[in-house]
Amino acid sequence: MSGKTGPKRIVIMGAAGRDFHNFNVLYREDPATHVVAFTATQIPKIADRRYPSVLAGDYYPDGIPIVHESEIEALCHEQKIDQVILAYSDISHAHVMHKASIVLAAGADFLMLGPEQTMIQSRVPVIAVCAVRTGCGKSQTARWLSQKLKQHGLGVAVIRHPMPYGDLEHQAIQRFANKKDLDTAECTIEEREEYEPHLAQGNVVYAGVDYAGITRRAESEADVILWDGGNNDFPFIRPDLHIVLVDPLRPGHETTHHPGEAVLRMADIVLVAKVNSASDADIQQVTENVKSINPGARIVRGSSQVTLDDPEAITGRRTIIVEDGPSITHGGMSYGAGYVAATQAQAEEIIDPRSVAVEEISRVYEQYPHIGPVLPAVGYHPSQLQALRDTINAADAEVVVSATPCDLGALIKINKPIVRARYEFAEAGRPGLGSLIEKFLEERGLV
Repeated sequence: MSGKTGPKRIVIMGAAGRDFHNFNVLYREDPATHVVAFTATQIPKIADRRYPSVLAGDYYPDGIPIVHESEIEALCHEQKIDQVILAYSDISHAHVMHKASIVLAAGADFLMLGPEQTMIQSRVPVIAVCAVRTGCGKSQTARWLSQKLKQHGLGVAVIRHPMPYGDLEHQAIQRFANKKDLDTAECTIEEREEYEPHLAQGNVVYAGVDYAGITRRAESEADVILWDGGNNDFPFIRPDLHIVLVDPLRPGHETTHHPGEAVLRMADIVLVAKVNSASDADIQQVTENVKSINPGARIVRGSSQVTLDDPEAITGRRTIIVEDGPSITHGGMSYGAGYVAATQAQAEEIIDPRSVAVEEISRVYEQYPHIGPVLPAVGYHPSQLQALRDTINAADAEVVVSATPCDLGALIKINKPIVRARYEFAEAGRPGLGSLIEKFLEERGLV
């Protein structure tokens, strides 16, 4: 027995998303625990702030400090921490245990909170779209599903996994119905990549920090909630139908990352994505892995259809490629849809941005050395966005292929013509995802 008295002292390790959610649903009103700090990683300039008191509640009149994850060992010793809660996603199983080893050696317990404790119950049906890795194609699948639901006259509210990188108090509950809302909220590139395509389809998107409040707001205007999951996290809202994507371009990743493997084991439907780009052998391997891990899940296939707005503008020209940011960085992909599209359009040369990358972009390449000859669309804060602009403008290229889902040219002034690469979900084979959705809607009395 340690002989300790008083509340259990806790640190939550996060990346400005699940960490705040776990606190809100489990610890905010619990007098038996005291959250000493959040730690931050992955996202630049999140550390050295505070989770505001207005969100933290009565037990935290000064809010809660957010410190860099590198301080976790010292924090455990100095603050006599009892438990450290891991609360971020898309990290390898080995990486999880390295973090656990640091915490255990510092004298604290290392915990992960499961979905049963952290999911919110909705009063309307919920369809969740999740994945085993970042970059599997969740967002394009969620967009396709939203149109499928609206064809039945159903009101759809999209709730997106959090990306609260700015003023947390003002981002508690966010509702986006048009691009002006994005401007008002000063959304980053990473947020715009997720929100703009939904808005273009007429979808209302909710996001923020307080997901209990977000869920209540979304319920008030929707017949169905569509959870558009981020990273490879499990849903914040309890799904009535849980769709999980696996990626045959990364076979074997079904069991290598947290919480992707757990998410896969939870799935009702598993979608083998990008079958139009993967080899038959890799598609078969992923399918067999899914059957072994979750034999009760229905398995369907889908393709990712990549198109260029003006392919002739690429043919025979020196091209710099801007890809979707998170898929290329912590998603672990060396290239994405932009590279595929430029290659198919027979670009004369793909310019490697490293040769002209300014310092802030060079640090991204150092942090993620797996990146190929493409430029991830990073813009978590204004200086990073300007660094992205300066790198593109300095490249000896004739044209830019932009595969970020947001309108890059509307955010930064680029001195070269931009051709957008777009990618959309399409069913492949039978049974199709659509037929399973129809069955779900019939069972719920929604059609």
